[in-house]
Amino acid sequence: MKVLYTAEALATGDGRDGQARTTDGKLEVNLASPMELGGDGNGTNPEQLFAAGYAACFHSALRVVARRSKADISGSRVRAEVDFGANGNGGYGIGVRMHVSLPALDAETAQSLTEAAHQVCPYSNATRGNIPMELLVDANSTTQEA
Repeated sequence: MKVLYTAEALATGDGRDGQARTTDGKLEVNLASPMELGGDGNGTNPEQLFAAGYAACFHSALRVVARRSKADISGSRVRAEVDFGANGNGGYGIGVRMHVSLPALDAETAQSLTEAAHQVCPYSNATRGNIPMELLVDANSTTQEA
């Protein structure tokens, strides 16, 4: 792989209940386990950060494939849902549902572009075959707010 950019982040404290920051200082967050996992929920968590990054990256990939196809994706939105749970082997895992809204397109074109974006997106390529992934496409509608 020809490296085009490297992001670097440091996590300190107690893992899910600590702090994380990028070395360039552009992102700095307090981490807290969600209340559903026994935490106080007074911070973000790795699953939220992953969901935000994956949604943004997928949306960017969608824009790339749409531009190549000369497709109108005005009003497009991408919402990632990231599940966290026990994997049955003594460890933990995640699963993703990617909600893609392409209101300017018909259902067939929207589905085709979404599947193409899934092949282009670095997050999709990194996780393919490793986590449950579901692509949910809405054409001529909008996804709900996160």
